[in-house]
Amino acid sequence: MSTRTLIIANKNYSSWSLRAGLVLMRTGLDFEEVVIPLDIPETKAAIAAHSPSGKVPVLRENGLTVWESLAICEYLAETAPEAGLWPADAGARAVARTVSAEMHAGFAALRSNMPMNIRGHFPGHGRAPGVDADIARIAAIWTFCRERFGKGGDLLFGGFSIADAMFAPVVSRFRTYGVELPEPCRAYGEAVWALPEMQAWAAAAAAEPWVNPKYEF
Repeated sequence: MSTRTLIIANKNYSSWSLRAGLVLMRTGLDFEEVVIPLDIPETKAAIAAHSPSGKVPVLRENGLTVWESLAICEYLAETAPEAGLWPADAGARAVARTVSAEMHAGFAALRSNMPMNIRGHFPGHGRAPGVDADIARIAAIWTFCRERFGKGGDLLFGGFSIADAMFAPVVSRFRTYGVELPEPCRAYGEAVWALPEMQAWAAAAAAEPWVNPKYEF
């Protein structure tokens, strides 16, 4: 019998937790969830009990610990191949991995100045130097992927992929901060937001009791 646990931070604020959570939910695999709220006196020790890096998310399964978001997604793609978490076509799959890695490693200005707050609404806030360039690059990625690979559905590569999970927190940020997008990107954002897994996550985020002033404006 498999024992699978996903350790995450606040659903409202933790973008990396959202990425891993969406992918795990998409697999249909059974799992338990442990939520550790950020920035309280117990946070550091609670995370350290699960994570060698001192960060979340962490996936634990049958004695295995995977403590990094993209690695969790890759592990789940191998564990549940029937979920089709990467595109079937080799070229599309290579591009999906490329844009996922770019999201994973980049866009520091956007992340720093528009922290994820799913239940928040702060239009116009966070437009610091570098943010507009990040927004433009993300819009270019979404437009390219939709035009080149997305004809079979509403997402970047048609159907759901890990690439969509990687950009899901950005979709949330754009909603929170009132970022206007060209039509293809706006429609893509609405498709991500409408995913059942995203709606379930957003509802849970709205119900959380914790409020972190660092992410409220």
